Amino acid sequence: MTLALVVPTVELRTAWLEAHDDWGPGLHEDGFGLGATDDVGSPEGFAAWIERLTARSGRSTCRWIVEDERVQGGIALRHELDERTGHLGYGIRPSARGRGLATWALGGMLDIARRRGLPRLLLVCADGNLASAKTIEHNGGVLDEIRRTEQGSVRRYWIELDAPGPDATRQPPPGHPHSLDRGSGQEVDQ
Repeated sequence: MTLALVVPTVELRTAWLEAHDDWGPGLHEDGFGLGATDDVGSPEGFAAWIERLTARSGRSTCRWIVEDERVQGGIALRHELDERTGHLGYGIRPSARGRGLATWALGGMLDIARRRGLPRLLLVCADGNLASAKTIEHNGGVLDEIRRTEQGSVRRYWIELDAPGPDATRQPPPGHPHSLDRGSGQEVDQ
């Protein structure tokens, strides 16, 4: 059994739709880059969405968190700073939360950000999202401020990328029985 960061692909459409259904209706799947006009319900619309994601690879790096051919979440690194949302967004489907998958995936994306030469990243989460705050802190995030926004209070963290990340980001999530395979072909920058 494997856990991998995978470049979005039409081959995982069924698995992605299962994850999408797990979230329920709406556009709240952070990390997937899903927009209001994306038609992921049809094979053609899904393929167009994947094409849009890969076409913007110069501006962002998107990966799906895949465990044994099941899409468990998504994570996206924005190469340029967005003051409102930060450099990175991620989400784990409700049925897969609490297992360390986000911590593991964030560690993998920090490695990608280092290879791109980014010196530090801003990560933003809702003030009440303690699970996300713990994920960011586990990966070296230092709280800069809690800021009031139109969407409510948010925590703003900086992660310095000068040094290698914690060794825990290269290990399976705590208690995870599976081996890891971030796969060189699956994790390459586009």
